[in-house]
Amino acid sequence: LWAHLRKRQLAGARVRRQHPIGPYVVDFYCAKARLVIELDGPVHRMDGRQADLARQADLESRGLLVVRFDNDQVLCQLEETLYQLRSLIWSRLVAHEQ
Repeated sequence: LWAHLRKRQLAGARVRRQHPIGPYVVDFYCAKARLVIELDGPVHRMDGRQADLARQADLESRGLLVVRFDNDQVLCQLEETLYQLRSLIWSRLVAHEQ
C-alpha cells in the first residue's frame, strides 16, 4: 500500500506513514484531508478490537476521519482499496475548500 501512497501518488495528497498523533502512531496519515488510514491484521481481529475502538474514538474527537482496512483486503483488492482512499481524499479536500 505504501508504494501507492508515497510521493503524492494518490490524489496528489501527501501521505505520511507511521505518523504520531497525540499518544498514538497511526499507520498512515494525510494531514490535508485529516484522514487516518489504519491496517488491521490478525491481532486487531482478536485481542485488540476494544483498544482499536477507543483509539479511533479519540482520533475522531480530534476531527480526524479514521478508515480501517483489513490486511487481506489490501493484499487481495488493492485497486479497490486505492479507489476508496482516492475518493475519500478528494471528498475531504473538496469539503475543506468550501
